[in-house]
Amino acid sequence: MYDELKEKIWQLAEPVVLSEGMELIHVECVKMHSRWVFRFFLDKEGGVTLDDCTNVSNQLGDILDVHDLSRGPYTLEVSSPGLDRPISRDQDFEKFLGAKVKIRTHGKIEGIRNFQGTLADYTEEDGRKVVRIDMADKRYSIPKDEIAKANLVDEDTAIAE
Repeated sequence: MYDELKEKIWQLAEPVVLSEGMELIHVECVKMHSRWVFRFFLDKEGGVTLDDCTNVSNQLGDILDVHDLSRGPYTLEVSSPGLDRPISRDQDFEKFLGAKVKIRTHGKIEGIRNFQGTLADYTEEDGRKVVRIDMADKRYSIPKDEIAKANLVDEDTAIAE
């Protein structure tokens, strides 16, 4: 249900964000005890302003209310991605090759679930997207569909490799 809900919300939100001259880079749907939290991360050349977030939030709130996808109360959060920008789309992995990233996987890969290193490559193998990350003098291959969460790492707070 989560992926289906996220996809429907993305499809509703993206035209609004694009019409405002911004890019929708990530959507999160988190089920809390009594409500959903929908988080939208936007970006644009020169950065996203508070007015941008407010404007998009107002429009998205109206759209979500009309479509009632949450079937109940929800909290709407609209923001810029910040220094630890989420990366999830193919174009994000391609754009940030060479950048420091943190990746958490659904399960362990070579005994590891939390990776932090340099995004070295993004390719397709046997019909499956694969992220390659250099970490502590070793390259790890992580199937994209095994990634639970991936973010850029602020160089100032990166841990030593």
